[in-house]
Amino acid sequence: MQTIQANNYPIYFNEKGYEALNLYLKENKYSNLFIIVDSNTNEFCLPNFLPYLETGLTIEIIEFEAGEQNKNIETCVQIWNVLTELGADRKSLVINLGGGVVTDLGGFVASTFKRGIDFIHIPTTLLSMVDASVGGKNGVDLGNLKNQIGVINVPQMVLIDTQYLDTLPKNEMRSGLAEMLKHGLIYDKGYWEQFLDLKAIDFADFDELIYRSVEIKNEIVLQDPTEKNIRKSLNFGHTLGHAIESYFLENENKTTLLHGEAIAVGMILESYISLDKKLINQEEYIEIKSAIKGIYEDILFDENDIEPILELLIHDKKNEYGNIQFALIEGIGKIKINQSVENELILRAFQDYKS
Repeated sequence: MQTIQANNYPIYFNEKGYEALNLYLKENKYSNLFIIVDSNTNEFCLPNFLPYLETGLTIEIIEFEAGEQNKNIETCVQIWNVLTELGADRKSLVINLGGGVVTDLGGFVASTFKRGIDFIHIPTTLLSMVDASVGGKNGVDLGNLKNQIGVINVPQMVLIDTQYLDTLPKNEMRSGLAEMLKHGLIYDKGYWEQFLDLKAIDFADFDELIYRSVEIKNEIVLQDPTEKNIRKSLNFGHTLGHAIESYFLENENKTTLLHGEAIAVGMILESYISLDKKLINQEEYIEIKSAIKGIYEDILFDENDIEPILELLIHDKKNEYGNIQFALIEGIGKIKINQSVENELILRAFQDYKS
């Protein structure tokens, strides 16, 4: 697979990535190297990664507890303190080895420590490979509100090694698949159609589907790195999806959802809204709804859930001038951004999801 040139950094794949990483370490005189992992990647991914490293640098491992609930400023403070105690300076390098929580948080930690030190992302989950590690967004949650604190700052490189997917449980693979489905729905109808018959997908050759997903996200980000325009298309399914994810995260009576599980619901709901606004037709909507419901288990909502989810929409970082902004699909493979949606229509979308 070819290297993808992103916004001032390269995205490498598999073996080629380790060659590029070691050459980069040789050519750049860093004082020391810090690898940020969570408890999962420390156990399952770090032992695979370390043998590839060829460097005389002092290497320190910084671990935090896995889980979205730890993607917060308190974890950052702990890591900043550890970096300080271990003698990190402006010429230190951070490698973030992990899923979306690790790359989001690790990128933010590096971007803000001593006003910014270099970092590299090595995503280890499908979600982080096709979404979180690409595009330069780094940040943390504020309470249960997703990604409220952060920066747009690009890594020195991203290294995608699909061998790490062997360590993932099936629900984590499904979670990442949601972002791949989204890329097809907003940008490439042919790509979306490849997922309509999952039984026909050759998962031995899944790398090509991952590559195309990264390519789609990168093509969009290159046009609009700071999300003033077309990059908003990547928010399809996320306006309601993030609110659902936040609600399930804070509610002790609910089982916490993985990001992709919440986004899958969000894509169905926002496809219904697209249908109601006559941006897609009934046939397209049924295709989307049945394809997504065929992959993900139904999430149960009762009457008391919807109101607090709607209240969480107010805090969505995509809002402008107090208006909730949606990115809706305009036919499969196309997008229409900056769409206002009234609460009555959102309620009808939930009713349809439950039916």
